[in-house]
Amino acid sequence: MIPLDNKWADGYTQELLDSLGATFQMVLVTLVVGGLIGLAVGTALYATRRQGLFANRPVFLVLNALVNFIRPIPFIIFITAISPLTILVTGHRIGIEGAIFPMVIMCSMATSRLVEQALIGTDPGIVEAGRAMGASRLHVLVRILIPEALAPLILAYAFLFISVLDLSAVAGTVGAGGLGSFAIQYGYNKYNDYVTWVALAVIIVIVQVVQSLGNWLARKVMHR
Repeated sequence: MIPLDNKWADGYTQELLDSLGATFQMVLVTLVVGGLIGLAVGTALYATRRQGLFANRPVFLVLNALVNFIRPIPFIIFITAISPLTILVTGHRIGIEGAIFPMVIMCSMATSRLVEQALIGTDPGIVEAGRAMGASRLHVLVRILIPEALAPLILAYAFLFISVLDLSAVAGTVGAGGLGSFAIQYGYNKYNDYVTWVALAVIIVIVQVVQSLGNWLARKVMHR
């Protein structure tokens, strides 16, 4: 095991803490905003598809095309391609503010597809039962289907956290900081493998904690 020498403690501890704070800021804001937008878009995709509760082919085609167009774009290209729009909306091209906007867009597109798939995986008989009891289509969608798909949604959002964490590492290319930028700047560029390993260890711990929490919550929901 490589010793934790004074050079590390004096030179990189504060940078690591600052990078960790920047990562959490980007990830949490992106998950909250992008997660909510994605939930709405994904629910709309499910509801407007053929034979859906609110079947509407034009709306479905537009939303589906939007998700399919944005989602496959590599984030490093996406974040630079929409920089004029980022400046228009946020007033910033670089930094955390300049990174969060494209992260939210990419997160919302990924979330929408995860939400759609989770809702598709629910038992169709639930919809029929709800409608047979006189529930409105909106009531079935919001009060029956989404709660029924809660466990898969929790697992999907846990997976999404890991994806957004990956986006935050790429965001370091536009000066947003974060653990990815820390590993490159103080590890790779300075030939200090120990710094890179520390950043990697921190990321692994965060991922394991979030994944374990997501698995626990999903089990609690399934056995309620």
